[in-house]
Amino acid sequence: MDENQKATTVGALMLMAGGLIGAGMGMLFAPQSGRKTRKQIGRYAKKVRNETEAMIRDSAEAVSEAVEDLGEKTSDMLEQGGDVAEEWRKHLLDTMDHGQKSLDRRRKKLVDLWKS
Repeated sequence: MDENQKATTVGALMLMAGGLIGAGMGMLFAPQSGRKTRKQIGRYAKKVRNETEAMIRDSAEAVSEAVEDLGEKTSDMLEQGGDVAEEWRKHLLDTMDHGQKSLDRRRKKLVDLWKS
């Protein structure tokens, strides 16, 4: 989960908590019977719980998607790394082969010079 998603989730949770606290305080100071106030608080608490559970599900899905994306990117990077390593291995072998051939030519020239 990136920083924007974290900030959005935290902001939404803070907003909901603030709303719950504000609504609860408003209901406690409202001029109505205690039974009616308790029912309103109960309904509002259920509503907030349902919204929070939905937000948690959404966050869990976002985390799952982020983990899946990370896994795919990691696999891609490993594959690319393997391709680069193979390319460098071939280049190194070609360079060593070229160097060996060059040494063999120079050795032959030296042998020819000594025989003369």
